[in-house]
Amino acid sequence: MIATLDRLLAPRSKTNGSPDRAVELRQTISASRLGVWLQCRLKFYFRYVAQIQRPPTPSMHAGSTVHAVLRTWNIARWRREPFSIERFKALFGVQWTKLQEGTRINWQGEQDSERASSWRAVEHYFDQTPIKANERPEAVEVGVEANLARYGLPTLVGVIDLVRAAGRIVDFKLARKSPSAVHAVHMHELQLTCYSLLYRDATSRKESALELHHLVRTKEPKLIVSSMPPSTEQQKTRLFRQIESYQVGLARRDFVPSPGFHCAGCEYFNECRLWCGKEMHA
Repeated sequence: MIATLDRLLAPRSKTNGSPDRAVELRQTISASRLGVWLQCRLKFYFRYVAQIQRPPTPSMHAGSTVHAVLRTWNIARWRREPFSIERFKALFGVQWTKLQEGTRINWQGEQDSERASSWRAVEHYFDQTPIKANERPEAVEVGVEANLARYGLPTLVGVIDLVRAAGRIVDFKLARKSPSAVHAVHMHELQLTCYSLLYRDATSRKESALELHHLVRTKEPKLIVSSMPPSTEQQKTRLFRQIESYQVGLARRDFVPSPGFHCAGCEYFNECRLWCGKEMHA
């Protein structure tokens, strides 16, 4: 085990703001933060430095709800509790409502269809999952960190969705369309390599495999499982170069926009349009 179940269930606190967030953010790095940095440095600035809060998108809310259900399912298997589809359907409903409290999600009249397609994807996953009912997890949504100071890099932090028996690292994704195997591996290589380093540092063992479980919420839901071998030295070096870019850019306060197709769904579109080369605050 990476941690006791008490630790797995303990709430994780959020970092409070500081006078100079850019300096604070250089002390640690996570896969999600690095991913935003590489996508658009101005978006990174709005989200993590200026800390401008935005309500989740419908897709983000659906993903959070599904992850909450799968987390409980994995913990239930760890505890050897019997499976009940009714229990998880009820939990899905509770989480769908609870995670909206205090937010104003722009559903555009599609909340019922978003909810229905998300639950169908979960139900299909329970029916088709490659994880056997009697397979006990090694860890569930555990927060871990790895000190990369020996490489001249900040501490790597992260939360791993699931570690299956024999060290198989799993990350769950809720998607609207089926990913191609090549694109799935390429798009999530950074995240999986981070998880690999975190797991090895926490256990002094190499993971046996890396898996992406895509719950695809098409009209007829699908499950796409992409399995990869342990991370390689080349992938590790690639990740370290990306982290170095993050460190140098933050030190220079290099918060510039990266216009592209991803702008269409960005929650900071309006702020970006007003940007004139100076830092802004909420």
